[in-house]
Amino acid sequence: MLCQKCGKRAATTHIRRNINGTVSEMHLCGECARQENLTPIFSGLMPDFADFWGNLFGDALSPALGDGVRCEGCGHSFRDIVESGKVGCAKCYTTFYNQLLPSIQRIHGRTAHTGRTLPATDEQTRRKAEIESLKATLQREAAAQNYEECARLRDQIKQLEQQKEA
Repeated sequence: MLCQKCGKRAATTHIRRNINGTVSEMHLCGECARQENLTPIFSGLMPDFADFWGNLFGDALSPALGDGVRCEGCGHSFRDIVESGKVGCAKCYTTFYNQLLPSIQRIHGRTAHTGRTLPATDEQTRRKAEIESLKATLQREAAAQNYEECARLRDQIKQLEQQKEA
């Protein structure tokens, strides 16, 4: 969303006023908000996200800012993302993939979502996971030539597999 005052930069300050039941909204960029003396209440307490993102983008930022490419979904440019510290929409990730990738790697440590695994909810799933764990332990013990432990693990695996079939 563009600033309602200048119409040039992305709106980062959103003001909602309720006067006698009449609600009005104003969306301003940071510069226009400063001109109107509308600074956030918590401005001194937390770091500015635009500075945060600007520092994360580092040297890759300068050549990418002037390319003029805009997202088809929201109309944001890469400069808008850096200045606001926010990605406009999901399509921004594909449009600005090459510019965003190094920062995403620095922030998250990887670029592929691995998801979360749900805890085993039923007995059969829990038993299957336990069997797999015991088989891995059995292989380690066999490699260490600890045959007594291998026999105990083998019997435990057999018992669990019989319960699984029943």
